[in-house]
Amino acid sequence: MSIKFLTVAFLLAAAIMAPINAHFVGLPSIFDDQPSNGTSTLGVGGVDWVDGKGHKKKADTSYLWSYLVFTYTFTALALYFIMSETNKIIRVRQDYLGSQSTITDRTIRLSGIPPDLRSEEKISEILEKLQIGKVESVTICRNWKEIDNLMDERAYILRNLERVWTAYLGNKGVQRNIRTPYISEPGPSNEGNDDEDANEQEHDRLMGGSNNHITAYEKPRPTTRIWYGFLKLQSRKVDAIDYYEEKLRKVDEKIEAARKKDYKPTALAFVTMDSIPACQMAVQALIDPIPMQLLATPAPAPSDIVWSNTYLPRTSRMVRAWSISTFVTILSIFWLIPIAPFASLLNLCSVKKVWPELGDFLGRHEIGKALVQTGLPTLVVSLLNIAVPYLYDYLSNMQGMISQSEVELSVISKNFFFTFFNVFFVVTVFGTASNLWGRIEDSLTDTRKLAYTLAESVESLALFYTNFILLQGIGFFPLRLLEFGSVSLYPVYKMSAKTPRDYAELIQPPIFKYGFYLPTSILILILCIVYSVLPAGYQVLFFGLMYFVFGYFTYKYQLLYAMDNQQHATGGAWTMICYRIMLGLGVFQVTMAGVIALKEAFTPAALVVPLIGFTIWFSYFYGRTYEPLTKYIALRSIRREDDQDINIADEEIGIARPPGHIRRLSSTVDEEREKGQKFVNPSLVVP
Repeated sequence: MSIKFLTVAFLLAAAIMAPINAHFVGLPSIFDDQPSNGTSTLGVGGVDWVDGKGHKKKADTSYLWSYLVFTYTFTALALYFIMSETNKIIRVRQDYLGSQSTITDRTIRLSGIPPDLRSEEKISEILEKLQIGKVESVTICRNWKEIDNLMDERAYILRNLERVWTAYLGNKGVQRNIRTPYISEPGPSNEGNDDEDANEQEHDRLMGGSNNHITAYEKPRPTTRIWYGFLKLQSRKVDAIDYYEEKLRKVDEKIEAARKKDYKPTALAFVTMDSIPACQMAVQALIDPIPMQLLATPAPAPSDIVWSNTYLPRTSRMVRAWSISTFVTILSIFWLIPIAPFASLLNLCSVKKVWPELGDFLGRHEIGKALVQTGLPTLVVSLLNIAVPYLYDYLSNMQGMISQSEVELSVISKNFFFTFFNVFFVVTVFGTASNLWGRIEDSLTDTRKLAYTLAESVESLALFYTNFILLQGIGFFPLRLLEFGSVSLYPVYKMSAKTPRDYAELIQPPIFKYGFYLPTSILILILCIVYSVLPAGYQVLFFGLMYFVFGYFTYKYQLLYAMDNQQHATGGAWTMICYRIMLGLGVFQVTMAGVIALKEAFTPAALVVPLIGFTIWFSYFYGRTYEPLTKYIALRSIRREDDQDINIADEEIGIARPPGHIRRLSSTVDEEREKGQKFVNPSLVVP
């Protein structure tokens, strides 16, 4: 979508706006942040100004009507492409999800269950009384903390046992078959015999099998030191293999006993219906007349669920969510401390006030000035843009969300907030201020000054943001394509790998996380929109177009061939993208109103205001009209095996139905992945 929009916008800006700006105000050079003929494009209208030859001339503000026209034009283009791409995404999403049948498509996540209804029978009875379909199964989430902790303990013991046994076998005994590693994903098992067979197979593989017996005289058995007695002050060495085998046997006995216990039910359940239409009718309707009770939402995939969060009380999740959101807000203010000094480097007056010698040096040396004023801030901002997402990813995982897809959407939201507020807003508003904290105070006390501040700062930072886009595109995309981080760490991980499990994990592809990459792309699109009408617009649009062309091929290659994305939210990130683009349109309109008003062309500046109101209305319209189709499956999109007869009858009476007569013959990726899965905590059923 960005490639389409930026192509049209660049052609318009280069063909129409660039000649207008060149005639009236001059075009900035890519190597200099000032207009080529020495004029200031933000000079006050009607006031004499001096051109590059030293002649006084009267400022002509008639060209500002073109600013107004193209503010409307680029806003209309952006909204058109948003609607066009959303229609395409909805069509593909509805056709794909409506033509498959997985357990996730038939399952409801039911939250807010009152204590008197927390049983499988009562939940089934309530839903079947709605006469929307039959309930196939109900899984009430219970307080499984005890058994989850035991499974974590078992995994720790098992890894230690594998390491000491591998050390005992030596290099000859380690199986490094990377094609078929013996570690597989845990799946549910309903038969007790299957558990026994699996345990025997695991024991055989762990011990090397009956054919890999090592006699005692070939190599001494590894030992480990255990501590015991009063305050664990005494210690002795014991046989490590026997020690961890015994610990594994004891924890297995505890797990078997824990699986037979009854645990306290929580207010969350997963209810699987007998059909997709029944599930969709439940999630798109209000079930209970009491607020916050029996809330039905689409369930995540079984492999996507964070089971340790399912038994967290709702109050605990709410406290975590609000606490972390508050912390992120405070943290965004804290980022002013490292960002503000580098932002002030963009203004030579600020540098001279803090470090006069450096300011004088930069004034005499153009190359040093360019490196310090544009190169250093761009590099610091870009590095922060890479490092900060790791912190926000950790915070999102601590928030207590039920699924990994929700965590990833939260990471996108948090990182965009950081990127937009700190990388764009702070640098733009305060990057050209000689009195940094005074400008902060003025902008907070008088909101009208915010538009003027944006207008004054945006154009003078054109070179900075051009360098930022170039660095993100031409500079960082090759490194992302090479996966430099994963490749450089591979030898380190390989040297520490000992067991077959370690080698199996070593060859796993890196994880693609949208929250790490998407916010920067949204910001760059917003930058292109903000600069589209200004004298530097054609340059920023061109380099933005290059960024998205390179990014398209880079991310497409990574997602198809090089990296793995373990979960998806069925397109849930698209609405987040659209709302943030609309926010960028609002910033663009406010900036243009400020630019025009600064030149005392108040009539065209005032005519920008209705466009701001229209953009706000459009966001509301988008949420009511388009967003539901990105969350749910329309009932008419759902196809069944008998739909061919229904479609023939519909064609006879002239009823148009969505494309796809019957369910596709081949399985989808989701159907293959979820084959045989159930909504059961793996700790209860894994062998």
